[in-house]
Amino acid sequence: MIGYVTLGTNRFEEAIKFYDELFAMMGAGRILEMDRFIAWGAGMTSPAVSIAKPYDGNPATVGNGVMVALATDSPEKVDAIHAKALQLGGTDEGAPGPRSEQFYAGYFRDLDGNKLNAFCMTRG
Repeated sequence: MIGYVTLGTNRFEEAIKFYDELFAMMGAGRILEMDRFIAWGAGMTSPAVSIAKPYDGNPATVGNGVMVALATDSPEKVDAIHAKALQLGGTDEGAPGPRSEQFYAGYFRDLDGNKLNAFCMTRG
């Protein structure tokens, strides 16, 4: 149902490097590039995450309560993605671990403060 999610950035070139490396770990690559916008995904018909310089010319700001969840297939992958995000300059918003019997997640913020998590379903 989700086509793509866009996160605003004030650090476009740095954000490109951050997401290139993070999404490479998930088997995703750039699927669309423009001067002010880049999207990553597994293909044009799969959900994607993108970054953009705000089109109104104002600084990008973080939405309170907004979060992008990145689906993975194992707790080990969650751990690795969370660690990579921190290595790339992101900040911790909740160490990886079980949040319920069925849900394992690690939370982090990107270079602009946008909140993301990597998660997997552990039972179901």
